[in-house]
Amino acid sequence: MLPELLQKASLFSLLHRIDMELLRQHQQGGCPYCGGPLHQANYPRKPRGGLDTIPEDCLLGFSLCCGREGCRRRSLPPSARFMGRRVYWGCVILVAMTLRQNRPDGMSANKLKRLLGVTRKTLIRWAAYFRDEFPFSAQWQRLRGRVSPSVRDSELPGTLVRLFLLNGESPEKGIIACLYSLATA
Repeated sequence: MLPELLQKASLFSLLHRIDMELLRQHQQGGCPYCGGPLHQANYPRKPRGGLDTIPEDCLLGFSLCCGREGCRRRSLPPSARFMGRRVYWGCVILVAMTLRQNRPDGMSANKLKRLLGVTRKTLIRWAAYFRDEFPFSAQWQRLRGRVSPSVRDSELPGTLVRLFLLNGESPEKGIIACLYSLATA
């Protein structure tokens, strides 16, 4: 179910539309440092793990730059497509870690490598992030109060993704809701 989700172009298009709305909202708020106007300064990204046929505009990372002289600082709006500076799509990271943690059908690191193109070293790095850093992040602390207590810090992100999949109308809507919640927490 989850790996097939990553083969849907509609998922990436919808995440792009969500990111465009998040960009608009962030831009309307002005510069977080001085309140000045924010101008768009997008940059190309080459995320891994998705379809080869994703439209070019979905591959742009959004960035804003303050237009006030003397400030000119950059501000990154929240993103449902990307998890910070990581090279892989956010949905690929969540799917890979959920499959690895839950291990349906014996989902080993080798199977994930063949299925998603994710190396063992990358899986170990992602697992360390979700084990050592994410549970203590401000992002998770803000989201923590809005999710069920059944989502344990020691089982992130697997139990969080499962919660959204169970509450979503479809797997696609569940993973989108999870990514949106992580982006806006």
